[in-house]
Amino acid sequence: MNFQSNKLRDAVVVALIAGAATSVTAQAQEATNLDRISVTGSRIKSTDIETSQPVLSLTRADIEKQGVTSVADILQRIAANGAALNRTFNNGGDGSSGISLRNLGSARTLVLVNGRRWTTGLDGSVDLNTIPTAMVERIDVLKDGASTIYGSDAIAGVVNIITKQNFDGAEANVYKGQYSAGDGEREAYDFTIGTTTDRSSLTLGASYVKEGTVMAGDRKISAGGPPFFSGQSGTGIPGSYVRNGSRYVIINGVETPFVSNVHGYNTAPDNYLLTPQERTSLFATGSYNITDNVTFRTEAMYNERKSEQLLAAMPVTGMVLDANSMYNPYGQRLTGVNRRFNETGGRSYNQNVKNWHFYGGFEGFFEFADRTFDWDVGYRYDKTDENDLTYGFLNLSRLDEAYGPSAIRDGRPVCLDSTGSIIAGCAPINPLGGVGSISQEALDYTTFTAHDSSSLVSKGYYANISGEIVQLPAGSLAFAAGYEHRAESGQFDPDAFIAAGLSTGNGASPTKGRYDLDEFFLELSIPVLADLPGAKLLDFSVATRYSKYSNFGNTTNNKFGFRWKPIDDLMVRGNYSEGFRAPSINDLYRGNTDSFETYADPCAQANAPSGAVLAKCVSQGVPAGLVQPNSDGDPGALQTVEPFTWQSNPNLKPETSTSKTLGLVWSPSFVTGLNVTLDWWQIKIEDAITRPAIGDIMDACYGGSAQQQAAYCGLITRDPTYGTDAEHYTITNVNMPMMNLASYKVEGWDLGLAYRLPETSFGQFTVSWDSTYLSKWETKSTPDALVDGRQGTYLNQDPYWRIRSNLYVDWSFGDFGVNWGLRYKSGMTEACLLGPATRSYCSDPDNRENHIGATTYHDVQVRYNTPWKGTIMLGLNNAFNKEPPTSYAVAYNMFDPQYDLPGRYMYMQYKQKF
Repeated sequence: MNFQSNKLRDAVVVALIAGAATSVTAQAQEATNLDRISVTGSRIKSTDIETSQPVLSLTRADIEKQGVTSVADILQRIAANGAALNRTFNNGGDGSSGISLRNLGSARTLVLVNGRRWTTGLDGSVDLNTIPTAMVERIDVLKDGASTIYGSDAIAGVVNIITKQNFDGAEANVYKGQYSAGDGEREAYDFTIGTTTDRSSLTLGASYVKEGTVMAGDRKISAGGPPFFSGQSGTGIPGSYVRNGSRYVIINGVETPFVSNVHGYNTAPDNYLLTPQERTSLFATGSYNITDNVTFRTEAMYNERKSEQLLAAMPVTGMVLDANSMYNPYGQRLTGVNRRFNETGGRSYNQNVKNWHFYGGFEGFFEFADRTFDWDVGYRYDKTDENDLTYGFLNLSRLDEAYGPSAIRDGRPVCLDSTGSIIAGCAPINPLGGVGSISQEALDYTTFTAHDSSSLVSKGYYANISGEIVQLPAGSLAFAAGYEHRAESGQFDPDAFIAAGLSTGNGASPTKGRYDLDEFFLELSIPVLADLPGAKLLDFSVATRYSKYSNFGNTTNNKFGFRWKPIDDLMVRGNYSEGFRAPSINDLYRGNTDSFETYADPCAQANAPSGAVLAKCVSQGVPAGLVQPNSDGDPGALQTVEPFTWQSNPNLKPETSTSKTLGLVWSPSFVTGLNVTLDWWQIKIEDAITRPAIGDIMDACYGGSAQQQAAYCGLITRDPTYGTDAEHYTITNVNMPMMNLASYKVEGWDLGLAYRLPETSFGQFTVSWDSTYLSKWETKSTPDALVDGRQGTYLNQDPYWRIRSNLYVDWSFGDFGVNWGLRYKSGMTEACLLGPATRSYCSDPDNRENHIGATTYHDVQVRYNTPWKGTIMLGLNNAFNKEPPTSYAVAYNMFDPQYDLPGRYMYMQYKQKF
């Protein structure tokens, strides 16, 4: 490996970090028995749980000390996580929550349950809300690539969720919590019962979680309005229109020039800041020893999620009010009519997602040539069905009728067709009036409820074997080998109006596709030296995996790792692994969807095209003096009037990656209970599957090489007859397909500490600390693009903290205990996007930059174990009421959704064992 001099500098920086949060206990601990077990990151069973790869483990006790109600809340707090969907995503959220290790995206983090794949969405990512917290016994996070062991998607790392096994007895939990403002209520109930005998075990459980809302208008930071006019929309009530080349609004019967900050609409109070969710789960695990060396094992789960996002009412823009409309005061055709339809009550997006999981398999061992071999075979079936209802959309064809000619007939307003005949059922719309000027009859005629559905089935079977091949001087040469077959199929069926492009929402086409694969893997553990001076231990691990996909062909990935103990107290470990991510069903087969993009037309006169660009424009027929619609002759990027087209690509190749780690594990014999880990890591990804940005398409078409121009200009459609004479040859569509375009190089350090102090007369103290330092996060959007370094910077809903650090200190004394946690996120720099009037609010207005301050949250929990096998836990998260740092680059709410909501969060949890 090539270690540059700044690696040492970065290591020193990490070692000096003093910060905060999530209770994370290091994986490296001494085995308590001689049973051979499989650890996350290896298929070879061993008595040693410390591998060449860094693994971080959260126990059940660690989870309970955090006072949360979902697996997503737990995992999104760990230091290695970046930014992933959660319940604070309202506009752009869908009720799901994920984990994005190293900020490389949820689809590049593999999520397992009991070492096996879990149900995914059409985009290939796992919704962590499908895993009930009640069934979790432990969570392992492998912070390294593992495609050779687990296959596709394990590029940034692996999350392995271990469920309760061999549970004997019964346990019930009750949880209640809310914010100090009296909102965001959460409640959770679960019950688990199990029995275990010498030959069999059975565990059954049920859980119910209900999480309430917080409105954006109920927090000062997200309420919108001046001075920054966050949440301000130019589409307001009453509606505005274009007449004689200028935009107007009618106020008290007087035509008034439209001013966005005056006549627009503050959408923020109408939006959820924290979205609601309701989850119901049933789960069961069981095993039966058929013989002394053959066991049948099974698990099943059903999970239902009901969730909602709420946005301000639909803005209907770009409409034409007919000259003969009874609500047109000028008797001339009015264009560019924009109005927000508040009478609909807002846009409500509702999901009902049902997940089924089943696993059944046999496992056991046999002896051959005086050696023991372990084996297992099994079958897995996962299915997801989702039904979505969306309220507040309008039918465009009926809107055209309601904006068309109208009159009073028989004492009631009616719509008229081109012949003057009444359109049955249609009531005319007054888009220029105030709130309530649109009648219920008109709403009934023009609105509709959108029904979308999707489903995904993932199933597979596998067979594995592991054991020891031969005894070497330093130990046994061990192996694991296996075969896996997996099939994925899914589809999405949008509402018929949406598929036909008749909705005021973005259009979408159906999706349907499938693929299957066969995989073989081999893993070896090779002991080299043992119990020698300077080499108490030296061994190597190697692995290879061959994968053959039905859609793109085959790929082979390899791995090499080592462990070296020069002394008993210190271990040096390292790993090199190749990885890949196969394209998802959405990447390959998703139907075309509309997207309104913000871009600057290089041919527009206002953007002063250079000679070469101008020549290219002329070759496409673009006349001089082109005016980009909505620009009013001003230069810069503008949102499209016509939607562009997002496309999938069935010819995608898999992403490829290489991961490197090198670290130390120090367990000093002179400090009992102390374990320290320090690991350097680096991930490189090539041929990353991304959608080319609209700016990259324009740059390649009008300024790239001849090959780029041929490829990218073919994606652009211009209409020679569009709009006014000055708008002829406007771009009316750009196809934006998924491509193997981008690359990433991400690098940093992880520091972990677990210290269980000796018990004293005043109690037992335990300290756990987990920190990540990001030294490099670089990407290239295309092979020819410039490197974009993002470490320490903030982009819209995309933070790149240099440091995330989580510290917990736990004190227990008899039946009492207190846990104090700190969660730390370092500061970042963002572009200052405020206008001249408010730019002074930015920390560096002269350079158009703003500093987002570092943030530390303090969490405290007090617990008491009752004499009747109960445990009472009282907690306060964000105890010091830390406000999230303000961002001027974020799209919504003035703070990033990865930060806690403003306000203290209080909770009570009671656990009863029987």
